[in-house]
Amino acid sequence: MRFGTDGIRGVANVDITPEVALALGRAAAVVLGSTIAVGRDTRRSGGMLESAFAAGVTSAGVDVIRMGIAPTPAVAWVAADRKIAGAVISASHNPWTDNGIKLFATGGRKLDDATERAVESALLSPPPTGPAGSISLGPQLVDRWADALVASLRGRRLDGLSVVVDCANGAAAWVAADVLSAAGASVHA
Repeated sequence: MRFGTDGIRGVANVDITPEVALALGRAAAVVLGSTIAVGRDTRRSGGMLESAFAAGVTSAGVDVIRMGIAPTPAVAWVAADRKIAGAVISASHNPWTDNGIKLFATGGRKLDDATERAVESALLSPPPTGPAGSISLGPQLVDRWADALVASLRGRRLDGLSVVVDCANGAAAWVAADVLSAAGASVHA
């Protein structure tokens, strides 16, 4: 398996299988070595791949915070805010039958080429042994990101704007209208 421009992607349960997610989770844990926040989009295969990825991470002794359905920027923000690594189970704009896994380095940064190569190499190494990591649930972290997003406006408001929101059932569908409303917009979702 090789990283593309934004992680790995392919047809869910064909190219991106639970076995692939488990192995990538384990390799990411070995290389990144810190707690990993994991979010996903709304694709049918997301829960399956999230569970397998989390199992791989914890099998290497690293902790996971499962954010549930979360926009990619929310996962990057949580990783930066908590100084941990992150992973998103999503294939972005690809067809619903696809899925993928995007990793963030500690601090929410995109992986550099050397780190991607290290993760690819770790996929070929024997699994580590030792105590398992833990899995905690952190769906409230999406709300914290949304609050931080509104706060980043620094008093600027969207009062008087009428905004139509259609997130096409994507990961932002649960928060976009709330963020825009909190910023003062009249939202039609």
